[in-house]
Order: sequence, then C-alpha cells, then structure tokens
Amino acid sequence: MLEVLDPNSPTFWLRLGTAILAGGIIGLERQLRGKAAGIRTSILICLGTELFVSLGSSFQGERVDPTRVLAQVVTGIGFLGGGVILAREGAVVGVTSAAVIWVLAALGSLIGFGHLAAAIILTLITVALLLGVELLESMFRRLRQGAHEREMSKIELED
Repeated sequence: MLEVLDPNSPTFWLRLGTAILAGGIIGLERQLRGKAAGIRTSILICLGTELFVSLGSSFQGERVDPTRVLAQVVTGIGFLGGGVILAREGAVVGVTSAAVIWVLAALGSLIGFGHLAAAIILTLITVALLLGVELLESMFRRLRQGAHEREMSKIELED
C-alpha cells in the first residue's frame, strides 16, 4: 500500500488534514453568507476529490494514467455544481457557489497530487477574492445609489 493511502503514514494524515482545512476555510465563508455549499459540503468536496486523486495516482504500471481520474473529477464536479444553479424571478443565482465547488475540487486535486502548500495558498486567495469582490460590489452599489440620490435632489417637484 502506498504511503498516501496508509492511515499509519504521516503523509496520509497531512493530506487528509489539508483537505479538511482548505474545505473548512472556504466552507466557513460560504456558511456565514448562507450560501448553498457550506462547511460540511465544502469539506466533503475537497476531501472526496483528494481521495479520488490519491487513489488514482496510486496505481502503478505502463497503462496507468492518473490524469484520467482527474478528468472524471472535473466532469463529476460540474454535475454537482450545476445542481446549485437556479433561476429565480428571471435571475440566475448560484453561479458563484457552483464556481466555488469547482475550485474546491481543484484544491482537492492539488492536495491529492501532493501540492499542499499551493492548495493552502490558493485557498486563502479564493477566500480573499470572495470577500474582496463582495466589498467592491457593495461599494459600487453605494456609489450608484449615491449618484441616483444626487440626481433626484436636483429635480424640483411642483406643489
């Protein structure tokens, strides 16, 4: 049995812990915003992907190609992400949650291939993007609202 799949190996626990940490950090941000994929879902996506990729890369031989498992993960996670996209009152919602699910699978894949530091850095960048873009969007909304109010104050109403 390879080290990455041996529960007696530190590598097994390091990858497992990294997947739980990465999924948990992103999941916490989503949970606090009341989004579709919260902490549990995010951890499970990251952990499941890590396990599939570790398993796929553990096979040895000439005809073995771990990228085939990776390709199937991408396909499968697209199906899962599609499940959170909804149309409500003429607006499409859940696209960001679907994109986050896609990123979680990518992080799990990185971890499964042993790129733990990159996975942690990209986890932090993902959360920074989610928070930073939200701040920018709310700032733009306030600016637009302020411009609307300034225009309305210029209009003289007849009595």
